[in-house]
Amino acid sequence: MSSAHARRPTLPTGAIALAALFVTALVTAQVTAAKVLAFELPTTLPLVGPELAFPGAALAYALTFLATDCYTELYGKRSAQVLVNVGFVMNFLVLALVWSTILGPGVDPEFSETFATALGASTNIIAGSLLAYVVSQNLDVLIFHRLADVTDGAHLWLRNIGSTGTSQLVDTVIFVGVAFWVFPQYVGIGPDFKPAIVVSLIAGQYLLKLLIALLDTPFVYLITGAVRRSEEPTFA
Repeated sequence: MSSAHARRPTLPTGAIALAALFVTALVTAQVTAAKVLAFELPTTLPLVGPELAFPGAALAYALTFLATDCYTELYGKRSAQVLVNVGFVMNFLVLALVWSTILGPGVDPEFSETFATALGASTNIIAGSLLAYVVSQNLDVLIFHRLADVTDGAHLWLRNIGSTGTSQLVDTVIFVGVAFWVFPQYVGIGPDFKPAIVVSLIAGQYLLKLLIALLDTPFVYLITGAVRRSEEPTFA
């Protein structure tokens, strides 16, 4: 082994693990976004109503914000922005790979149709999720970094909740607005679709996402603490 090769820097294990978490959650969110889940609430909430409805990708997508917050905390704003924007480009690769399989000839036509229905996200879902992703994820990194400057690196809980809570609101408004308001015809809603339904979807989804942001704060402390103990992060 040459001396030049021996001196080649290695990527920190924490960075690899967080990037892997981000990509895994992102791909999972992409292929599960088409299914809308609905849970009855014990009581009727203002704006939300008696039922909480949200995409099946909600939990997976929330994990991407956990990953980017940890990544920003450990490796800096620039590195996190690279991760987010590379992830955005990879979304198109995921779509291309999924659709190449959908459009390919299948042995069982009935299964092929079911497969296409399950994994072939409609135009409204694709447009809404991609636009919401690129705006909200970059906003999350910027707000997290800004709060770190304002608090002089203290109050990690504030950076996590503040950045995720704000960016998730933007994400929800964009996704629901595009998927269910701009293109309602793609989800079978028709001309009788009421704006109140959009408000209900936004309120319900954001309530869930805000709850997840509160619950994942201890995990941000655990992850960043474990990484700091095992390596010295490189800020960019």
